[in-house]
Amino acid sequence: MLNYIIVFLISMIPIVELRGALPVGIGMGIPAWQCYIICCIGNMLPVPFIYFFARKVLLWGKDKKYIGKFFTFCIEKGEKGGEKLKSKAGRGLFFALLLFVGIPLPGTGAWTGTLAASFLNMGFKKSVLACMGGVILAGIIMALASLGVFGAIGALF
Repeated sequence: MLNYIIVFLISMIPIVELRGALPVGIGMGIPAWQCYIICCIGNMLPVPFIYFFARKVLLWGKDKKYIGKFFTFCIEKGEKGGEKLKSKAGRGLFFALLLFVGIPLPGTGAWTGTLAASFLNMGFKKSVLACMGGVILAGIIMALASLGVFGAIGALF
């Protein structure tokens, strides 16, 4: 039971998210399908809070003495990511956000995607659905990688 809680909590950590939690959970011996579900739920749990509150907190703290530099960095990252998505995607912003979150690389997860969506004033429902689709996609990719499927395919070719 403790392993499940650990994996759930890891999947909620920014940058690490589901991308780090899935390999850890599978390595702990949690069945892949259970680990996948736990990680998806844990990764999506912070999304509504990020959408509604992160931007406000970051804007509030950007000029504070000890946290200002970090908060400014987060604001700039969110704005830069949002503008990059918007310029490349045009009308396909929903799918661009889904793919951005779905690419299992550090800094492209649900936290950054949701923050970017809030800076772009993308609707809450669209943001959550795009992030959920991205988390599901990243989870599938990471589960397959953690189970060695890509290595096995590479060995065949």
